[in-house]
Amino acid sequence: MRDGYMRDDPMFLAWQKGHRDDPADRDSWWRPWLTLIEQITARGVQVRRARVVSAPVSDYVQFEYDVTFTNIAAGEKVRWLPRRRATDLALPGNDFWLVDDSMVVINHFDGDGRFTGDEFIAEPELAKLCSSAFEAVWARAVPHEEFRPA
Repeated sequence: MRDGYMRDDPMFLAWQKGHRDDPADRDSWWRPWLTLIEQITARGVQVRRARVVSAPVSDYVQFEYDVTFTNIAAGEKVRWLPRRRATDLALPGNDFWLVDDSMVVINHFDGDGRFTGDEFIAEPELAKLCSSAFEAVWARAVPHEEFRPA
């Protein structure tokens, strides 16, 4: 839900200098994450990612958009929701991953977008809250193939 993360990430810095991933060269893409997603989705598990973004998008969100084709190719389903369309949604205050509707992984970042740690929480009420928030965003968000950053 942030407009920028880890701005010192070598992939982001390379993108800023003009590097673009080659769709034909899968071996050069971000590993081991994409390998894990390929293995998970090959087993029939659905992996969905929703991004809530400001418009116009930041340079970091444009970078995310430009590299998302690799996530799609690995089997993720990705949707984008402009922040203005999320005003009436109750969303958790932090980015999170929801695993099997029971485990919430909260990702913490400082004000500059640097990762500061995560928490693994298996609390049914938190999982229910995060699931409800995610489904509300997912229902309103635009599939990656249709989204155009502004």
